[in-house]
This record gives sequence, C-alpha cells and structure tokens, in this order.
Amino acid sequence: MRWAGPIAGVCLWAGAVSAETDPSEAAQMASRMLQQASVALDEADSARDRVRALTVTVQAYEAGLEAMRDGLRRAAIREAELTARLQSREAEISQLIGVLQTMESAPPPVLLLHPSGPLGVARSGMMLAEVTPGLNQRAQHLSQDLREVSDLREVQENALATLQEGLSGVQSARAELSKAVADRTDLPKRFTEDPVRTAILISSTETLDAFASGLSEIAGAEIAATNADISQRKGKVELPAAGVLLHRAGEADAAGIRREGMLVATRPRALVTTPTAATIRYRGPLLDLGNVVILEPQPDLLFVLSGLNEVYGEPGQVIPKGTPVGLMGGAGPEIGAILSLSGDGTGTGRSETLYIEVREGGSPVDPETWFQTEKDG
Repeated sequence: MRWAGPIAGVCLWAGAVSAETDPSEAAQMASRMLQQASVALDEADSARDRVRALTVTVQAYEAGLEAMRDGLRRAAIREAELTARLQSREAEISQLIGVLQTMESAPPPVLLLHPSGPLGVARSGMMLAEVTPGLNQRAQHLSQDLREVSDLREVQENALATLQEGLSGVQSARAELSKAVADRTDLPKRFTEDPVRTAILISSTETLDAFASGLSEIAGAEIAATNADISQRKGKVELPAAGVLLHRAGEADAAGIRREGMLVATRPRALVTTPTAATIRYRGPLLDLGNVVILEPQPDLLFVLSGLNEVYGEPGQVIPKGTPVGLMGGAGPEIGAILSLSGDGTGTGRSETLYIEVREGGSPVDPETWFQTEKDG
C-alpha cells in the first residue's frame, strides 16, 4: 500500500527520539515525524483500507505531536539553563573577553618587553604559555554555549509553523477517520442490535454489573457462536489508548472512590482502538459512565471502556485489532500551551481519563491480569 512508507518512517523517527537525544535534535526529528504524517494523510485517500490507513495516520500525528511537545520543552529548559549560567558568569565573561582582546591587540614587541631583562621575559613567556590554553578553552566553552542558545532559539521559532500544520492535520485526519468508519460496510456481524430491547435494558438497570449480565437481551435474534481465544495474550494486551496509568483497580482516587477497573490519563482527543480482535457488544451512553464501548474478545470476557467523547462502530460487528472505537474528549491544545514550560513534562496535559474494566465469567477482575501497564506511562 502506498501509505506504508510514510508510516514506517514515522515509526522509525518515534523510536529514535529518546530521553538521551539532544533537545535541538529531538525537536527537529519530531518535526520530520509530523511531516511524514502529513504525507501519510495525503496518501490515505488512495489506500485500499482507508480506515486502517487513517487510523495509523492519526496515531502518527499523535506520536509526532507528543515528540514535538517533549522536544520543545526540553529545548526551552536547556536554553533557560544556559542563559542563567551565562548571566551568572557575566563578570567573568567580561573579564575574559577583555584579556583576550588585549592579547590580540597588543603588538608582539610590547608583549616581549620586561623590566627584569631577558630572564623576566623568559619567565613571562612561560607563564603566558601556561595561561593561554586555559583562556582559549574557556573562550571555546563560552562560544559553544552561545551557539547552542542561538540554535535552540532558532529551533523553537521554526517549530511554530510545523506545530500549526500538525495540529490542523490531526484534526483533518480524525474527521476523515470518523467518516470512513461510518461508511464501512465490510465487517462481519455476529448479531444485529434491537434498539427497543437495548432501551429497555438500559432503563431497567442501575449498575454496570446488571447491564453487562443482560447484554444477550439486546440482540434481535440469537447471537452467533465464536471460538475466538486470546488467552495466550493474558497480561500482554496493550492499552487501548496512549496514556499514563493513574489508578489501579481498588485504588482510591482523589475523591476517595474505589473502582473495579483502572483509570488511564490520556491527551485530549486521543484515539482509542481495540487492543485485540473483538465483537462490539455495546456502544453508546450508559448510566453515569458517559459514552461506553463494551468489547468481547472471546466468550465470557468483556473489556469495558468508558469516558469517551465519541464512539465508533455498531453492536454486533467483529472488528480486527487496532480498529478505532472512539475518541477521548477535551479540546486540542493551543500552540502557546505546547510551548509553555508550566507542565514541565509531568503529564499535566493528559487531562482526559479512560476507565477500563475487565469482566470475566460475569464478574470483574483486575484489568492488569490482561493489560500490560506501566505506572509511569
């Protein structure tokens, strides 16, 4: 497929950007990632599977913007460190520049004269020979710091246009993806939802447990059997969205509430995908959970995802791994917010929360028995 090349390039850049990468280089690499994502968006129109192409394009934009945020933050921090260091050494730098200018402007005969005669000249020469390398080294370090400050400022200035294009591009990609998912007709279905039965079930239940137990009642006819089995992936299933684990199952949140599932903090408008092939058993608003998607990867196993702003797909559809099932809420960041150092990379930009509950055999289980998580994201 034509779009595989640009996406592969984005993945390569994403893997190369690390905490050890020079801040200036990291920001430049992130810029190239966003440019590759833009190419992928242009080429997605001609892809045979537009949903897949646009899904990967949105993920590429998200990865590029995340790398750009991190690269610019680190570049700004580095610039501030260098500027503070140069300001603290202002007197020393002025003195160093004065000495070097004197050495450069003084004629050789004057430098060689000494009131103590030839012996004094020799001693002065020896002292100058010892001091000059140190002065040159200090001057070189000063020059490197000044040059780095200049380069970092240039990187941040050049990033403004790339950021604007990236933010605009990801919005376009999300809109096209929503339309492509709605127009999709090639997915198999295990059942067709009966809207009346669904409404009755929702109105007659007050808990997620009760609703999940009655899911079989929302089908208009018998639900086709399946022999799907993902047991070999237990404990290795990836999270449905890029984010940071906030609370594990049973941990109290800021309000003292303990839940059967876990909470993951995501960026606003983050794409949520199914981590495995699964049947959509329900999607839509439910109780006080907001928009919910309930996935069935195998019989008697449910992945419940709630807190989404938009949900995709239709109940009964069997969707492959990586298929988008929704978008998180929130407003996309402004350029000023991305360039701000107020968050200092602590994850404050992850303002949305995705709730993940796993139900096995009709009862909730610790999601981490299935999902691979890292507390620090």
